[in-house]
Amino acid sequence: MRCFTVLGPSQTGKSTVVEKLGSLEGAPRKSSSPYGLNLTEFTFGNEAWCALDAPGPNEALAHAQHALLASDACILCVSSAPEEAVLAAPYLRIVEASGTPCILFVNRMDEPRGRLRDVIAALQDYANHTLLLRQIPIREGDRIIGSCDLISERAWRYREGQTSALIAIPENTAEREHEARTELLEHLSEFDDWLLEELIEDREPPSDALYAISSRVLRENRIIPVLIGAASHGNGMMRLMKALRHEAPPVGVLRQRLARAGNVDENKLTAVSFHAYHRQNVGKTVLVRALGEGLRQGASLGGSSLGAVQHLANGRSNSAVVPASGDVFATVKSDHLPVPSLLTSNAVAAPPEWTEPPTPMLERILVPGSERDENKLSETLAKLSETDRGLTVLQEESTGAQLVRAQGPVHLRDLCRTLSDVFHIDVTDRPPTPIYRETIAKPSEVHYRHRKQTGGAGQFADVKLSIRPNERGRGFTFSETVKGGVVPRNYIPAVEAGAREAMEKGPLGFQVIDVGVTLYDGQHHAVDSSEHAFRTASKMGVRQALSEGSAVLMQPVFRSEIHIPSIYSGSLVQIVSALKGQVLGFDRDETAKGWDIFRALIPGGALDDLARALRSATQGIGYFSKTFDHFEELYGKEADAIVRAHEEPGVAH
Repeated sequence: MRCFTVLGPSQTGKSTVVEKLGSLEGAPRKSSSPYGLNLTEFTFGNEAWCALDAPGPNEALAHAQHALLASDACILCVSSAPEEAVLAAPYLRIVEASGTPCILFVNRMDEPRGRLRDVIAALQDYANHTLLLRQIPIREGDRIIGSCDLISERAWRYREGQTSALIAIPENTAEREHEARTELLEHLSEFDDWLLEELIEDREPPSDALYAISSRVLRENRIIPVLIGAASHGNGMMRLMKALRHEAPPVGVLRQRLARAGNVDENKLTAVSFHAYHRQNVGKTVLVRALGEGLRQGASLGGSSLGAVQHLANGRSNSAVVPASGDVFATVKSDHLPVPSLLTSNAVAAPPEWTEPPTPMLERILVPGSERDENKLSETLAKLSETDRGLTVLQEESTGAQLVRAQGPVHLRDLCRTLSDVFHIDVTDRPPTPIYRETIAKPSEVHYRHRKQTGGAGQFADVKLSIRPNERGRGFTFSETVKGGVVPRNYIPAVEAGAREAMEKGPLGFQVIDVGVTLYDGQHHAVDSSEHAFRTASKMGVRQALSEGSAVLMQPVFRSEIHIPSIYSGSLVQIVSALKGQVLGFDRDETAKGWDIFRALIPGGALDDLARALRSATQGIGYFSKTFDHFEELYGKEADAIVRAHEEPGVAH
């Protein structure tokens, strides 16, 4: 079986392309996963094929990345509108990072939305590989009625519902065809000395030799050829499928590529797991592509026995099925197989670094609808995070509630639906409680005496403390300058412990940071003094001093790295400023052509707004990562509102 992925932005007709390709020589067999990855098995040219139709939303980019792990080649579907080229930037990025041979297919050419050369020029801004036209459109007025192949120099007229008809190259297309063919041959000659010599000697190379060269450079991933068509009308589908058949590399090349990227012995690499999902009453289903022979139910894979092998189309298990090298199959009761991963018979190897999904931007607390659901939620989220690497599961620091980081609102909605439909856990979501702190703005001194008489021994401790603001980021410090034994040395650790305990909650209701406490005097009683008494005196004294020290609210500030196509960089300054952030600068992203990395300091309370603004400004393409940087003072009405909200019943501290 040969396998390829079809990927690209939403609304570019990917699913239609797969449907038409699968129907060229018979009826395809389809299956799908809850995550939106659709699989189509079909036959073409007496060979078995499997097309992986990756979900289009940017929030599902991780599933497209994982599909490439199992693919000999891929088809990148793009719009025929030049201004929409930027929407393909994330896909060009992952295709090039993966090293997967790629054919770029400009779909919907029946809708005149711009010149093809402008589309290619706009896309080239995001591709390190040369995008090389293999066809040009034939126009009749504003309509595109066919295409001309630049290698064979044959022209084809589209016919609705039928194979295209061979025609002579129209006169109004001949000049453009000659120009585009010359450009094609010049680029191909960069990878073939014989062709370069033929061009220098002004000899016309035969078509079969050119096809062989173009096939080799695609298999070697030297260029990205560009084909055109309109899948909804079946136009260009046969040419696209023939290009895949003759030019996409065999499964052995994928095996070499994965072994090299994953630092695995090629001779031991048996399979790759690339997708998984949970089904009601079935459990975890793992999709695997065999990279060698000998796999069957019960065989050793990943260090344990392979579970039941299932047909993709009908989900039926068959112990007699023996997947051949290149076959794609599903397996259940193989929970030991992580996804994605490179698999030998005895071990599991981590996937290449390029499979790492974008950093999740949307943080939400999931609130279960009942106590029964609450007990199941944690375990279930752990299962789902194993099958969805775009999802991160944590616990909220202040409450211990289940915190999820999702790629965006669509991703979160799909997660909640899966929890309900598959695991029968109903949840609502809310934003996490922001982490605020407080400090003091001015120093103060306090004299606190703790005296208590009970039936037995009493309690006595007297402390004189100096409390002062520390420099930002220094945290809590304690020192002592007592002399003459007024506070015995064995009680000083208790004084420090009491001061630390007082820092747990300040006058505003938040944990206190960046404060220094000094014990400079005190008294003790030979009988009634104890560690508990001095700890209590210290705690109460520090609390009193904090209330006199002009408490100040502190908000968290995060250092953010925002990844965006360069055309959007100019808009970020205004976005960051509106969120009361600080622009630190930006650089070209050395790992992705046409992308920038924009750095800024963003208040923690504005991160949700940053995610929304970024999605809006970049059409859902941009994403950011964050790391805590520091706390800073927050004053005025905004601070007052936060303190009031924190004091309300039911608000987590």
